[in-house]
Amino acid sequence: MEITAIYPGSFDPITNGHIDIISRGLNIFHKIIIAVMNHPGKKSLFTAEERKEMIEEIYGDEARIEVDVFKGLLVDYVEQRGANVIVRGLRVVSDFEYEMQMAQMNRKLDTRIETVFMMPREIYSYLSSSLIKEIASYGGNIDCFVPKSIKTRLEAKFNAPPDA
Repeated sequence: MEITAIYPGSFDPITNGHIDIISRGLNIFHKIIIAVMNHPGKKSLFTAEERKEMIEEIYGDEARIEVDVFKGLLVDYVEQRGANVIVRGLRVVSDFEYEMQMAQMNRKLDTRIETVFMMPREIYSYLSSSLIKEIASYGGNIDCFVPKSIKTRLEAKFNAPPDA
């Protein structure tokens, strides 16, 4: 039986920690849909479409990966896509409480949905998109945290002239 998993997140931007989860997820699931969340009220550095494009640049040749943008309830999106597994990454213990609450709520909303928690490799356990953006905003070296194409996009964002 082929299992499709949904890996939702803001991915603002995608990091090597996310990529680690996706790579290892492909050892478990036949297909992974990377679902870029579009929160109209949330301030993101990159638009949802830019985030989708960046991820597609990384996974363009991988037939088992699909990248999509969604808004609304995750359980509705999972059902719409014909999946029943959500993949969530856990970096540190503090992530667990929030993620467990979300998993239990999702299960309450749709009992067919299972959540699989995956921990990134230890070398990525401290990474977050927020930290990467902060380092990049000050011109810090982010080479080991994100793919080169993402670094280039971050540099362009932070070196762009301010809107007049």
